[in-house]
Amino acid sequence: MSSLNELEIRQRLKDDFQHYASRCLSIRTKSGSIEKLILNRAQLHLHSIVEKQRKETGKVRIIGLKGRQQGFSTYAEGRIYWRVTHRKGVRAFILTHEEEATKNLFEMANRYHEHCPPLVRPHTGAANANELNFDILDSGYKVGTARTKGTGRSSTIQFFHGSEVGFWPNAEEHVSGVLQAVPDEPGTEVLLESTANGIGNYFHRAWQEAESGIGDYIPVFIPWYWQEEYKREPEEGFTLTAEEAAYSDFYGLSKSQMAWRRAKIIELKSEILFRQEYPATSVEAFQVTGSESFISSELILRARKSNVDPYGPLIVGVDPARFGDDRTAIAFRRTRKVTKIDTYTKKDTMEVAGICAKILKNHQPAMMFIDVVGIGAGVVDRLKELGWGPKITPVNAGERANKDNIYTNRRSEMWGEIKKWLEQGPVQIPDQDSLQADLQGPSFKFDSNQRLVLEKKEEMKKRGIRSPDMADAIALTFAMPINISSPEVIQHEYDLFGINE
Repeated sequence: MSSLNELEIRQRLKDDFQHYASRCLSIRTKSGSIEKLILNRAQLHLHSIVEKQRKETGKVRIIGLKGRQQGFSTYAEGRIYWRVTHRKGVRAFILTHEEEATKNLFEMANRYHEHCPPLVRPHTGAANANELNFDILDSGYKVGTARTKGTGRSSTIQFFHGSEVGFWPNAEEHVSGVLQAVPDEPGTEVLLESTANGIGNYFHRAWQEAESGIGDYIPVFIPWYWQEEYKREPEEGFTLTAEEAAYSDFYGLSKSQMAWRRAKIIELKSEILFRQEYPATSVEAFQVTGSESFISSELILRARKSNVDPYGPLIVGVDPARFGDDRTAIAFRRTRKVTKIDTYTKKDTMEVAGICAKILKNHQPAMMFIDVVGIGAGVVDRLKELGWGPKITPVNAGERANKDNIYTNRRSEMWGEIKKWLEQGPVQIPDQDSLQADLQGPSFKFDSNQRLVLEKKEEMKKRGIRSPDMADAIALTFAMPINISSPEVIQHEYDLFGINE
Protein backbone atom coordinates (compact mmCIF):
# COMPACT_ATOMS: atom_id res chain seq x y z
CA MET A 1 0.00 0.00 0.00
CA SER A 2 1.44 3.37 -0.96
CA SER A 3 1.84 6.08 1.65
CA LEU A 4 -0.66 8.23 -0.29
CA ASN A 5 -3.31 5.52 -0.20
CA GLU A 6 -2.70 4.94 3.49
CA LEU A 7 -3.05 8.67 4.18
CA GLU A 8 -6.36 8.79 2.27
CA ILE A 9 -7.66 5.76 4.16
CA ARG A 10 -6.69 7.24 7.53
CA GLN A 11 -8.23 10.59 6.65
CA ARG A 12 -11.58 9.08 5.71
CA LEU A 13 -11.61 6.95 8.86
CA LYS A 14 -10.92 10.11 10.85
CA ASP A 15 -13.60 12.21 9.13
CA ASP A 16 -16.46 9.74 8.52
CA PHE A 17 -17.81 7.96 11.61
CA GLN A 18 -20.27 5.77 9.73
CA HIS A 19 -17.44 4.53 7.50
CA TYR A 20 -15.12 4.10 10.50
CA ALA A 21 -17.72 2.17 12.52
CA SER A 22 -18.37 -0.36 9.77
CA ARG A 23 -14.64 -1.15 9.47
CA CYS A 24 -13.10 -0.53 12.87
CA LEU A 25 -15.72 -1.02 15.60
CA SER A 26 -16.95 -4.43 16.72
CA ILE A 27 -19.97 -5.12 18.90
CA ARG A 28 -21.46 -8.14 20.59
CA THR A 29 -24.87 -8.65 19.00
CA LYS A 30 -28.00 -9.70 20.89
CA SER A 31 -27.33 -13.27 19.65
CA GLY A 32 -23.84 -13.18 21.20
CA SER A 33 -21.69 -12.98 18.06
CA ILE A 34 -19.01 -10.35 17.43
CA GLU A 35 -19.72 -8.28 14.34
CA LYS A 36 -18.80 -4.91 12.87
CA LEU A 37 -20.99 -1.96 13.85
CA ILE A 38 -23.37 -1.23 10.98
CA LEU A 39 -25.58 1.65 12.05
CA ASN A 40 -29.26 0.72 12.24
CA ARG A 41 -32.15 3.07 11.41
CA ALA A 42 -32.25 4.63 14.88
CA GLN A 43 -28.48 5.14 14.96
CA LEU A 44 -28.45 6.64 11.45
CA HIS A 45 -31.21 9.07 12.48
CA LEU A 46 -29.25 10.05 15.59
CA HIS A 47 -26.01 10.34 13.61
CA SER A 48 -27.55 12.69 11.04
CA ILE A 49 -28.76 15.04 13.80
CA VAL A 50 -25.44 14.91 15.66
CA GLU A 51 -23.42 15.70 12.54
CA LYS A 52 -25.75 18.49 11.48
CA GLN A 53 -25.46 20.16 14.87
CA ARG A 54 -21.68 19.72 14.93
CA LYS A 55 -21.30 21.32 11.51
CA GLU A 56 -23.63 24.21 12.37
CA THR A 57 -22.40 24.99 15.90
CA GLY A 58 -19.01 23.32 16.21
CA LYS A 59 -20.20 21.27 19.19
CA VAL A 60 -22.71 18.56 20.04
CA ARG A 61 -25.42 18.77 22.71
CA ILE A 62 -27.99 15.99 22.36
CA ILE A 63 -30.66 14.60 24.69
CA GLY A 64 -32.13 11.30 23.52
CA LEU A 65 -35.36 9.60 24.57
CA LYS A 66 -35.75 6.00 23.47
CA GLY A 67 -37.07 2.56 24.24
CA ARG A 68 -35.03 -0.36 25.45
CA GLN A 69 -32.07 -1.73 23.48
CA GLN A 70 -32.27 0.56 20.49
CA GLY A 71 -28.55 1.23 20.16
CA PHE A 72 -28.16 4.77 21.52
CA SER A 73 -25.44 3.77 24.01
CA THR A 74 -23.69 1.67 21.38
CA TYR A 75 -23.62 4.69 19.07
CA ALA A 76 -22.49 7.07 21.82
CA GLU A 77 -19.67 4.79 23.02
CA GLY A 78 -18.49 4.15 19.47
CA ARG A 79 -18.57 7.81 18.58
CA ILE A 80 -16.68 8.87 21.70
CA TYR A 81 -14.03 6.15 21.21
CA TRP A 82 -13.62 7.38 17.61
CA ARG A 83 -13.28 11.01 18.70
CA VAL A 84 -10.88 10.36 21.58
CA THR A 85 -8.57 8.10 19.57
CA HIS A 86 -8.21 10.69 16.80
CA ARG A 87 -7.32 13.70 18.94
CA LYS A 88 -4.50 14.59 21.31
CA GLY A 89 -4.93 15.74 24.89
CA VAL A 90 -8.67 15.10 25.29
CA ARG A 91 -10.72 13.28 27.92
CA ALA A 92 -13.99 11.37 27.75
CA PHE A 93 -16.21 10.53 30.70
CA ILE A 94 -19.15 8.11 30.75
CA LEU A 95 -21.61 8.31 33.63
CA THR A 96 -24.19 5.56 34.14
CA HIS A 97 -26.98 5.02 36.66
CA GLU A 98 -25.66 1.84 38.31
CA GLU A 99 -22.53 -0.30 38.68
CA GLU A 100 -23.63 -3.06 36.32
CA ALA A 101 -24.32 -0.55 33.55
CA THR A 102 -20.92 1.07 34.16
CA LYS A 103 -19.27 -2.31 33.80
CA ASN A 104 -21.18 -3.09 30.60
CA LEU A 105 -20.32 0.20 28.91
CA PHE A 106 -16.66 -0.08 29.84
CA GLU A 107 -16.60 -3.62 28.42
CA MET A 108 -18.07 -2.17 25.23
CA ALA A 109 -15.30 0.44 25.06
CA ASN A 110 -12.67 -2.25 25.70
CA ARG A 111 -14.17 -4.38 22.94
CA TYR A 112 -13.96 -1.47 20.53
CA HIS A 113 -10.29 -1.05 21.45
CA GLU A 114 -9.34 -4.73 21.34
CA HIS A 115 -10.92 -5.33 17.94
CA CYS A 116 -9.81 -2.06 16.38
CA PRO A 117 -7.44 -2.70 13.41
CA PRO A 118 -3.77 -2.08 14.27
CA LEU A 119 -3.58 0.62 11.59
CA VAL A 120 -5.79 2.97 13.66
CA ARG A 121 -5.69 1.51 17.20
CA PRO A 122 -3.80 3.86 19.54
CA HIS A 123 -1.17 2.65 21.99
CA THR A 124 -2.52 2.03 25.48
CA GLY A 125 -0.72 3.17 28.60
CA ALA A 126 -2.02 2.58 32.12
CA ALA A 127 -5.44 0.93 32.32
CA ASN A 128 -7.69 -0.36 35.08
CA ALA A 129 -11.26 -1.53 35.60
CA ASN A 130 -12.80 1.81 34.61
CA GLU A 131 -10.18 3.73 32.67
CA LEU A 132 -8.31 3.57 29.35
CA ASN A 133 -5.34 5.86 28.73
CA PHE A 134 -3.78 6.38 25.32
CA ASP A 135 -0.34 7.56 26.41
CA ILE A 136 1.10 8.71 23.09
CA LEU A 137 -2.03 10.75 22.35
CA ASP A 138 -2.23 11.92 25.98
CA SER A 139 -5.94 11.18 25.79
CA GLY A 140 -8.16 9.11 28.06
CA TYR A 141 -11.47 7.40 28.56
CA LYS A 142 -13.10 6.90 31.95
CA VAL A 143 -16.42 5.63 33.31
CA GLY A 144 -18.20 6.30 36.59
CA THR A 145 -21.45 5.62 38.42
CA ALA A 146 -24.01 8.26 39.36
CA ARG A 147 -24.43 6.70 42.81
CA THR A 148 -21.03 8.13 43.71
CA LYS A 149 -21.43 11.80 44.56
CA GLY A 150 -18.94 14.17 42.98
CA THR A 151 -17.70 11.67 40.41
CA GLY A 152 -15.87 13.36 37.53
CA ARG A 153 -16.33 16.78 39.13
CA SER A 154 -12.67 17.86 39.20
CA SER A 155 -11.91 16.80 35.62
CA THR A 156 -11.87 18.76 32.40
CA ILE A 157 -13.87 16.76 29.87
CA GLN A 158 -14.30 17.20 26.13
CA PHE A 159 -16.66 14.26 25.51
CA PHE A 160 -19.42 13.18 27.86
CA HIS A 161 -22.00 10.39 27.63
CA GLY A 162 -24.73 10.34 30.27
CA SER A 163 -26.49 6.97 30.20
CA GLU A 164 -30.00 6.36 31.61
CA VAL A 165 -30.06 9.90 32.98
CA GLY A 166 -33.68 9.48 34.10
CA PHE A 167 -32.46 6.96 36.69
CA TRP A 168 -29.48 8.90 38.05
CA PRO A 169 -29.40 9.24 41.83
CA ASN A 170 -28.09 12.67 42.84
CA ALA A 171 -28.91 13.98 39.36
CA GLU A 172 -28.88 17.66 40.32
CA GLU A 173 -25.40 17.34 41.86
CA HIS A 174 -24.04 15.64 38.76
CA VAL A 175 -25.51 18.33 36.55
CA SER A 176 -23.80 21.03 38.61
CA GLY A 177 -20.61 18.96 38.81
CA VAL A 178 -19.48 16.66 36.02
CA LEU A 179 -21.57 18.33 33.29
CA GLN A 180 -20.01 21.67 34.19
CA ALA A 181 -16.61 20.07 33.56
CA VAL A 182 -17.38 20.15 29.83
CA PRO A 183 -16.34 23.56 28.50
CA ASP A 184 -18.75 25.40 26.24
CA GLU A 185 -16.34 25.33 23.33
CA PRO A 186 -16.17 24.00 19.76
CA GLY A 187 -15.10 20.38 19.50
CA THR A 188 -16.86 19.27 22.70
CA GLU A 189 -19.72 16.77 22.72
CA VAL A 190 -22.38 15.83 25.28
CA LEU A 191 -24.78 12.96 24.62
CA LEU A 192 -27.47 12.39 27.25
CA GLU A 193 -29.90 9.49 26.85
CA SER A 194 -32.46 7.55 28.81
CA THR A 195 -35.64 5.61 28.79
CA ALA A 196 -38.31 7.57 30.64
CA ASN A 197 -38.69 7.29 34.39
CA GLY A 198 -41.80 9.29 35.19
CA ILE A 199 -42.15 13.06 35.27
CA GLY A 200 -40.66 15.87 37.31
CA ASN A 201 -37.09 14.50 37.49
CA TYR A 202 -34.04 16.12 35.90
CA PHE A 203 -34.24 14.14 32.66
CA HIS A 204 -37.91 14.94 32.15
CA ARG A 205 -37.33 18.64 32.79
CA ALA A 206 -34.31 18.68 30.47
CA TRP A 207 -36.31 16.91 27.76
CA GLN A 208 -39.17 19.41 28.03
CA GLU A 209 -36.75 22.34 27.76
CA ALA A 210 -35.04 20.85 24.69
CA GLU A 211 -38.38 20.04 23.08
CA SER A 212 -39.43 23.66 23.70
CA GLY A 213 -36.30 25.00 22.03
CA ILE A 214 -34.82 26.30 25.28
CA GLY A 215 -31.03 25.95 25.61
CA ASP A 216 -28.44 24.20 23.45
CA TYR A 217 -29.70 20.62 23.59
CA ILE A 218 -31.48 19.06 20.62
CA PRO A 219 -34.12 16.42 21.49
CA VAL A 220 -33.92 13.11 19.63
CA PHE A 221 -36.77 10.63 20.01
CA ILE A 222 -36.54 7.06 18.70
CA PRO A 223 -39.81 5.06 18.47
CA TRP A 224 -39.77 1.36 19.28
CA TYR A 225 -41.05 0.21 15.89
CA TRP A 226 -37.88 1.36 14.11
CA GLN A 227 -36.16 -1.76 15.41
CA GLU A 228 -36.18 -4.50 12.78
CA GLU A 229 -36.02 -7.23 15.41
CA TYR A 230 -39.17 -6.05 17.21
CA LYS A 231 -41.38 -8.40 15.20
CA ARG A 232 -42.76 -11.91 15.59
CA GLU A 233 -44.72 -14.26 13.39
CA PRO A 234 -48.44 -13.92 14.21
CA GLU A 235 -50.13 -17.09 15.37
CA GLU A 236 -52.80 -18.64 13.20
CA GLY A 237 -56.06 -16.73 13.57
CA PHE A 238 -54.31 -13.62 14.92
CA THR A 239 -56.62 -10.59 14.62
CA LEU A 240 -56.33 -7.05 15.91
CA THR A 241 -58.68 -5.56 18.45
CA ALA A 242 -60.28 -2.22 17.57
CA GLU A 243 -57.72 -0.43 19.77
CA GLU A 244 -54.85 -2.34 18.17
CA ALA A 245 -56.15 -1.64 14.66
CA ALA A 246 -56.28 2.10 15.41
CA TYR A 247 -52.75 1.99 16.88
CA SER A 248 -51.49 0.06 13.85
CA ASP A 249 -53.09 2.55 11.46
CA PHE A 250 -51.66 5.56 13.29
CA TYR A 251 -48.07 4.30 12.99
CA GLY A 252 -48.31 2.17 9.84
CA LEU A 253 -47.34 -1.06 11.61
CA SER A 254 -47.40 -4.58 10.22
CA LYS A 255 -49.16 -7.57 11.82
CA SER A 256 -45.80 -9.00 12.86
CA GLN A 257 -44.99 -5.76 14.72
CA MET A 258 -48.40 -5.80 16.38
CA ALA A 259 -47.94 -9.45 17.35
CA TRP A 260 -44.63 -8.53 19.00
CA ARG A 261 -46.28 -5.61 20.77
CA ARG A 262 -49.11 -7.77 22.12
CA ALA A 263 -46.68 -10.42 23.37
CA LYS A 264 -44.53 -7.78 25.08
CA ILE A 265 -47.57 -6.24 26.81
CA ILE A 266 -48.49 -9.70 28.12
CA GLU A 267 -44.91 -10.19 29.32
CA LEU A 268 -44.83 -6.81 31.08
CA LYS A 269 -48.41 -7.31 32.37
CA SER A 270 -49.17 -3.65 31.62
CA GLU A 271 -49.87 -1.60 28.52
CA ILE A 272 -48.88 1.55 30.41
CA LEU A 273 -45.50 0.00 31.22
CA PHE A 274 -45.09 -1.00 27.57
CA ARG A 275 -45.74 2.58 26.46
CA GLN A 276 -43.06 3.80 28.87
CA GLU A 277 -40.47 1.15 27.99
CA TYR A 278 -41.28 0.99 24.27
CA PRO A 279 -42.86 4.34 23.37
CA ALA A 280 -44.22 5.25 19.96
CA THR A 281 -44.10 8.97 20.82
CA SER A 282 -42.29 11.02 23.44
CA VAL A 283 -45.66 11.68 25.09
CA GLU A 284 -46.20 7.95 25.66
CA ALA A 285 -42.79 7.62 27.30
CA PHE A 286 -43.57 10.09 30.08
CA GLN A 287 -46.65 8.53 31.56
CA VAL A 288 -48.71 11.08 33.50
CA THR A 289 -50.08 8.98 36.32
CA GLY A 290 -52.72 10.13 38.77
CA SER A 291 -54.32 12.59 36.37
CA GLU A 292 -56.46 12.26 33.26
CA SER A 293 -55.71 14.47 30.29
CA PHE A 294 -58.61 16.66 29.15
CA ILE A 295 -57.86 15.80 25.51
CA SER A 296 -57.18 12.14 24.76
CA SER A 297 -54.21 10.87 22.80
CA GLU A 298 -56.55 9.15 20.33
CA LEU A 299 -58.12 12.46 19.27
CA ILE A 300 -54.71 14.08 18.90
CA LEU A 301 -53.17 11.22 16.93
CA ARG A 302 -56.11 11.17 14.54
CA ALA A 303 -55.62 14.87 13.84
CA ARG A 304 -51.84 14.43 13.48
CA LYS A 305 -52.28 11.78 10.81
CA SER A 306 -55.15 13.46 8.91
CA ASN A 307 -54.68 15.24 5.60
CA VAL A 308 -57.08 18.16 5.29
CA ASP A 309 -57.00 20.97 2.74
CA PRO A 310 -57.03 24.39 4.38
CA TYR A 311 -59.86 26.71 3.40
CA GLY A 312 -61.52 29.79 4.74
CA PRO A 313 -60.01 32.81 6.47
CA LEU A 314 -56.81 32.68 8.46
CA ILE A 315 -57.20 33.04 12.24
CA VAL A 316 -54.11 33.58 14.38
CA GLY A 317 -53.77 32.92 18.11
CA VAL A 318 -50.92 34.52 20.06
CA ASP A 319 -49.90 33.33 23.54
CA PRO A 320 -47.08 35.66 24.66
CA ALA A 321 -44.54 34.23 27.10
CA ARG A 322 -45.12 35.24 30.69
CA PHE A 323 -41.97 33.85 32.30
CA GLY A 324 -38.40 33.04 31.27
CA ASP A 325 -39.06 29.32 30.81
CA ASP A 326 -42.24 29.75 28.74
CA ARG A 327 -42.46 30.23 25.00
CA THR A 328 -44.31 32.78 22.96
CA ALA A 329 -46.46 30.60 20.70
CA ILE A 330 -48.33 31.71 17.58
CA ALA A 331 -50.84 29.37 15.91
CA PHE A 332 -52.23 29.70 12.39
CA ARG A 333 -55.62 28.04 11.71
CA ARG A 334 -57.78 27.91 8.61
CA THR A 335 -61.08 26.41 9.77
CA ARG A 336 -60.30 22.67 9.91
CA LYS A 337 -56.51 22.84 9.73
CA VAL A 338 -53.84 24.28 12.00
CA THR A 339 -51.29 25.03 9.30
CA LYS A 340 -48.37 25.84 11.60
CA ILE A 341 -47.29 26.96 15.06
CA ASP A 342 -44.27 29.19 15.58
CA THR A 343 -42.55 29.46 18.96
CA TYR A 344 -40.07 31.98 20.32
CA THR A 345 -38.08 32.20 23.54
CA LYS A 346 -36.77 35.17 25.48
CA LYS A 347 -38.67 37.80 23.50
CA ASP A 348 -39.71 41.03 25.18
CA THR A 349 -42.95 42.94 24.60
CA MET A 350 -41.67 45.03 21.70
CA GLU A 351 -40.13 42.03 19.96
CA VAL A 352 -43.36 40.03 20.21
CA ALA A 353 -45.33 43.04 18.94
CA GLY A 354 -42.93 43.30 15.99
CA ILE A 355 -43.42 39.63 15.11
CA CYS A 356 -47.21 40.05 15.28
CA ALA A 357 -47.12 43.18 13.14
CA LYS A 358 -45.14 41.33 10.48
CA ILE A 359 -47.68 38.50 10.47
CA LEU A 360 -50.57 40.97 10.18
CA LYS A 361 -48.88 42.68 7.24
CA ASN A 362 -47.65 39.60 5.36
CA HIS A 363 -50.44 37.06 6.03
CA GLN A 364 -53.48 39.36 6.34
CA PRO A 365 -55.39 37.19 8.89
CA ALA A 366 -59.10 37.76 9.35
CA MET A 367 -58.41 38.16 13.07
CA MET A 368 -55.55 37.81 15.53
CA PHE A 369 -56.53 36.85 19.10
CA ILE A 370 -53.94 37.77 21.74
CA ASP A 371 -53.89 36.65 25.38
CA VAL A 372 -53.53 39.86 27.37
CA VAL A 373 -52.55 38.28 30.69
CA GLY A 374 -48.92 39.17 31.49
CA ILE A 375 -47.01 40.90 28.69
CA GLY A 376 -49.86 40.40 26.23
CA ALA A 377 -51.48 43.69 27.24
CA GLY A 378 -48.35 45.55 26.19
CA VAL A 379 -48.30 43.69 22.87
CA VAL A 380 -51.91 44.72 22.18
CA ASP A 381 -51.21 48.36 23.09
CA ARG A 382 -48.23 48.51 20.76
CA LEU A 383 -50.15 46.92 17.85
CA LYS A 384 -52.94 49.45 18.31
CA GLU A 385 -50.37 52.24 18.15
CA LEU A 386 -49.18 50.77 14.85
CA GLY A 387 -52.73 50.91 13.48
CA TRP A 388 -53.63 47.23 13.69
CA GLY A 389 -56.47 47.67 16.18
CA PRO A 390 -59.28 46.47 13.84
CA LYS A 391 -57.41 43.22 13.16
CA ILE A 392 -56.66 42.20 16.75
CA THR A 393 -58.84 41.06 19.63
CA PRO A 394 -57.51 40.96 23.20
CA VAL A 395 -58.54 37.88 25.19
CA ASN A 396 -58.36 37.52 28.98
CA ALA A 397 -58.25 33.77 29.53
CA GLY A 398 -59.13 34.17 33.21
CA GLU A 399 -62.34 36.12 32.73
CA ARG A 400 -65.91 34.80 32.72
CA ALA A 401 -66.77 32.29 29.99
CA ASN A 402 -69.33 33.11 27.34
CA LYS A 403 -71.06 29.82 28.24
CA ASP A 404 -70.59 30.21 31.97
CA ASN A 405 -73.07 27.45 32.70
CA ILE A 406 -70.59 24.98 31.10
CA TYR A 407 -67.13 26.47 31.71
CA THR A 408 -65.56 28.25 34.68
CA ASN A 409 -63.54 30.73 32.59
CA ARG A 410 -62.51 31.66 29.05
CA ARG A 411 -59.48 29.38 29.01
CA SER A 412 -61.56 26.33 29.94
CA GLU A 413 -64.05 27.36 27.28
CA MET A 414 -61.46 27.74 24.55
CA TRP A 415 -59.96 24.36 25.36
CA GLY A 416 -63.47 22.91 25.32
CA GLU A 417 -63.83 24.25 21.77
CA ILE A 418 -60.54 22.61 20.76
CA LYS A 419 -61.81 19.27 22.03
CA LYS A 420 -65.12 19.69 20.22
CA TRP A 421 -63.25 20.61 17.03
CA LEU A 422 -61.10 17.49 17.29
CA GLU A 423 -64.12 15.30 17.98
CA GLN A 424 -66.06 16.63 15.00
CA GLY A 425 -63.21 16.00 12.54
CA PRO A 426 -61.75 15.54 10.11
CA VAL A 427 -59.24 18.16 11.22
CA GLN A 428 -55.47 18.40 10.98
CA ILE A 429 -52.76 19.65 13.29
CA PRO A 430 -48.96 19.64 12.83
CA ASP A 431 -47.51 16.15 13.28
CA GLN A 432 -45.30 17.02 16.26
CA ASP A 433 -44.71 15.19 19.53
CA SER A 434 -44.13 18.52 21.28
CA LEU A 435 -47.60 19.73 20.28
CA GLN A 436 -49.18 16.47 21.42
CA ALA A 437 -47.42 16.86 24.77
CA ASP A 438 -48.93 20.33 25.13
CA LEU A 439 -52.43 19.19 24.14
CA GLN A 440 -52.30 16.26 26.56
CA GLY A 441 -50.72 18.28 29.36
CA PRO A 442 -53.64 19.76 31.33
CA SER A 443 -55.89 17.60 33.45
CA PHE A 444 -59.41 18.67 34.40
CA LYS A 445 -62.21 18.43 36.92
CA PHE A 446 -65.73 19.78 37.42
CA ASP A 447 -66.88 22.27 40.03
CA SER A 448 -69.99 21.94 42.21
CA ASN A 449 -72.11 23.26 39.32
CA GLN A 450 -70.67 20.64 36.93
CA ARG A 451 -68.72 23.25 34.99
CA LEU A 452 -65.40 22.34 33.41
CA VAL A 453 -62.30 23.44 35.34
CA LEU A 454 -59.13 23.11 33.25
CA GLU A 455 -55.93 22.67 35.23
CA LYS A 456 -53.99 25.91 35.66
CA LYS A 457 -50.49 26.30 34.28
CA GLU A 458 -49.15 26.87 37.78
CA GLU A 459 -50.65 23.56 38.92
CA MET A 460 -49.16 21.78 35.91
CA LYS A 461 -45.69 23.09 36.73
CA LYS A 462 -46.00 21.76 40.27
CA ARG A 463 -46.53 18.33 38.70
CA GLY A 464 -43.43 18.83 36.56
CA ILE A 465 -45.36 19.53 33.33
CA ARG A 466 -44.35 22.50 31.21
CA SER A 467 -46.70 25.28 30.21
CA PRO A 468 -48.75 24.11 27.17
CA ASP A 469 -47.97 27.23 25.17
CA MET A 470 -48.54 25.81 21.68
CA ALA A 471 -51.91 24.34 22.66
CA ASP A 472 -52.92 27.62 24.34
CA ALA A 473 -52.12 29.44 21.08
CA ILE A 474 -54.46 27.07 19.20
CA ALA A 475 -57.10 27.60 21.89
CA LEU A 476 -57.00 31.33 21.27
CA THR A 477 -58.10 30.78 17.66
CA PHE A 478 -61.39 29.54 19.17
CA ALA A 479 -61.90 32.61 21.34
CA MET A 480 -65.03 33.62 19.39
CA PRO A 481 -66.62 33.26 15.94
CA ILE A 482 -65.54 35.78 13.32
CA ASN A 483 -67.40 37.38 10.43
CA ILE A 484 -66.96 35.08 7.43
CA SER A 485 -68.68 34.61 4.09
CA SER A 486 -68.06 31.05 2.86
CA PRO A 487 -71.21 28.90 3.41
CA GLU A 488 -69.05 25.87 4.28
CA VAL A 489 -67.02 27.85 6.82
CA ILE A 490 -70.16 29.45 8.26
CA GLN A 491 -71.79 26.06 8.81
CA HIS A 492 -68.63 24.71 10.45
CA GLU A 493 -68.42 27.67 12.82
CA TYR A 494 -72.12 27.43 13.61
CA ASP A 495 -71.72 23.74 14.46
CA LEU A 496 -68.60 24.38 16.52
CA PHE A 497 -69.92 27.24 18.60
CA GLY A 498 -73.48 25.93 18.82
CA ILE A 499 -74.98 28.90 16.98
CA ASN A 500 -78.48 28.60 15.55
CA GLU A 501 -79.17 30.46 12.30
